[in-house]
Amino acid sequence: MIFDERIYYEDATEALQYIQSIIGHFKPKTAIVLGTGLGSVANDVQDPIVIETKNIPHWPHSTAPGHAGQLVFGGLGGRAVLVLKGRVHYYEGYTMKDVIFPTRVIGMLGVSQYIATNASGGIDDSLKPGDLVLIKDHINFMGNNPLRGPAEPQWNARFPDMTRAYSPRLISIFEKLGSRLEIPLKKGVYIAFSGPSYETPAEIVMARMMGASVVGMSTVPEIITANAMGLENAVISCVGNPAAGLGGLEHETLTEEEVIAASESASGRVASLLSAMMKYLQEEA
Repeated sequence: MIFDERIYYEDATEALQYIQSIIGHFKPKTAIVLGTGLGSVANDVQDPIVIETKNIPHWPHSTAPGHAGQLVFGGLGGRAVLVLKGRVHYYEGYTMKDVIFPTRVIGMLGVSQYIATNASGGIDDSLKPGDLVLIKDHINFMGNNPLRGPAEPQWNARFPDMTRAYSPRLISIFEKLGSRLEIPLKKGVYIAFSGPSYETPAEIVMARMMGASVVGMSTVPEIITANAMGLENAVISCVGNPAAGLGGLEHETLTEEEVIAASESASGRVASLLSAMMKYLQEEA
């Protein structure tokens, strides 16, 4: 049976209307998505309006560790933002349409930027746990594309260009802010696998040959969708551990606990960068 995009659009509209009924005339300008272990960044939002995503019609529920399931609206660095604490993942058993449902609704709220964070495994030898990487491009190795199926012209063109899916402008600004704040930032390519098993050492060798710097199980569907909707996108990835086969004997077994711990240790730096970026964007406006 062919997926019915019209019903999907109606569901997103219903979710949008529920959110608007709570936030009233508040108009977020930038969306921030917090990945594994980075939820505490939302604590910096001023005058927060918190919505539990489980109460939003049709909104998928996150079952992943470190993903609270909240939308937080308020001010950050003087800019009106919405912060999503907790995404859903393809590996949880959701369809791609479920995974990108929050991104669709966020885009419909009228934001200009979509800034995502995530936790990843380091493929590049120079990367260590806790390092922050600005994603400049991605490789979609998830075996699916979120735009597959009938197109909804109110959302995006049928064949959106992906050349600048990761905004060179936002990357450049983050680099300047990182230098000013003395927060080291590296750049790299993110490869996404479907999960939930971690990648094999052989798959990591393949990913390195393909040019990937970090590996994860999220974010790519969101960026494909946000880019298709015309949003300006950036991603900060926190390296949680060396990818499979690269960490030596002390990393024979990869665990979600070490990923969460590394992300939590980096949350202060991520919060400083995001706050500075919001201030920059607001002053620019």
